[in-house]
Amino acid sequence: MNFSNSFRFTLVAALSCLALHAEEKADPVFAAWKAKVDPAVENGLRYLSRIQLKDGSFPDRYGDCTGIPALVGMTFLSKGHLPTEGPHAEALTRCIDFVLANQRENGLYEKGNGGSGPMYAHNISTLFLSEVSGMVDPERQKKIEETLPKALALILRAQAVPKDERNRGGWRYHPGSNDSDTSCSGWALMALRSAKLNGAPVPDAAINDAVAYLRRHQDKERGCFGYSGNEDHARSLTGMGLLCLELCGKHGSPETTLAADYVMKNFRSFPGDQFEFYANYYAAQGMFQIGGRYWSEYAPWMYETYLKKQDTDGSWESREAGRVYGTSMMILAFTVPYRQLPIYQRDETVDETE
Repeated sequence: MNFSNSFRFTLVAALSCLALHAEEKADPVFAAWKAKVDPAVENGLRYLSRIQLKDGSFPDRYGDCTGIPALVGMTFLSKGHLPTEGPHAEALTRCIDFVLANQRENGLYEKGNGGSGPMYAHNISTLFLSEVSGMVDPERQKKIEETLPKALALILRAQAVPKDERNRGGWRYHPGSNDSDTSCSGWALMALRSAKLNGAPVPDAAINDAVAYLRRHQDKERGCFGYSGNEDHARSLTGMGLLCLELCGKHGSPETTLAADYVMKNFRSFPGDQFEFYANYYAAQGMFQIGGRYWSEYAPWMYETYLKKQDTDGSWESREAGRVYGTSMMILAFTVPYRQLPIYQRDETVDETE
């Protein structure tokens, strides 16, 4: 598949998109917290800029794999910061350069300790470069246009590896895995959807198969999503399933409503969970997308709970993967009302999942 002409975006177009969302009516739920959230977020961004190494990596757990700089890069973007100007331009550019410098011949963005396998970092890296495409200088834009098609092709090849019916349409730790899990699959689906929004010829079938995979892992009565089954790690993963369906043409459907109801019943038990920051990140994104009473109840709890857990240096400590990961995931959750990342703009015309 030829992706070569799919990422010809201009900085003007990217800035126009950001300006459009900046002018949208402020979220009334967030308005009550903005005065506290803004300085906390900027304090966290300063922390990330301050500790970043010159090559773009970070001195923390998994900080030398491509996924962490990519996650940090999206964190800067989520508050409207750009790689071409502003107080975090240099740090954001280093994140971009680190990912671009570490792509293998087969298209995989891989370096350092990626945890259980390289596909998590690869999916996040692909999502990041797709999101930042069009906001960079011409030289880096050219590099993105050269590397991103190979990264997307690898994701599609990994999805196409023969799998049984339960695992078909999903992804796992390695490109050649013949099984799947919902966590890795959620990141891969977001990367494909971001690229599709940006004009890449991602096949509808790839999106549809990924959505169908996730739907097979939702408990039809309770609404929760599991990791490899329908209930394992449900408290952490249901927000992920909710967000993916919301963004892929299922907004307000019985499935997403059931998932949101499950999150409503369980989110107050996130603190202390093994995957607390992951759970909060996806729940915040998903509850914002479905909106209404779900976001109105979730947002105040999130801000009240986690603003007071920020350390004086601006960071949040995560048992899952350290301070850089924890700080990034918390800021990404906090900044969802800013609507600066294109991936989180729901567009039901993009994906034909019905």
